[in-house]
Amino acid sequence: MSEGREQDQPEERESAVRPVTAAARRERRGSVRPAGRKDSAARPSEVKKSAESDSDAAEDKKGRPTRARGDQEKRPSIFARIVRYIREVVSELRKVIWPTRKQMITYTSVVLVFVAFMVALVFGLDSAFAWGVFKVFA
Repeated sequence: MSEGREQDQPEERESAVRPVTAAARRERRGSVRPAGRKDSAARPSEVKKSAESDSDAAEDKKGRPTRARGDQEKRPSIFARIVRYIREVVSELRKVIWPTRKQMITYTSVVLVFVAFMVALVFGLDSAFAWGVFKVFA
């Protein structure tokens, strides 16, 4: 059974070229993103759409157009910006995966051992250099 499949596959591989870009893969599987970019009109799947999809094109676009320089909105007050900042901080802190007590003890002990080693290393090098300078200049 597998021999028959192996013989059919090279022919299928030659006729079906694997898409290289992500856009080509989406187009091949039929899940093309809505029109919102300049190159979207060149896609064959976009050309095939009917006239009713043209009226829906405005709804499919992401976001809104960039504002002109003169159309800038009024900046919120300092208190509103502070409240917004605190809300965003709280929402980001909810996403944090906090360590357990055991993990915190392990991490803290690793850091303390490393710091003690570095202090001993710096103290030893400092003592060695001081002894060497004393021997050279004394």
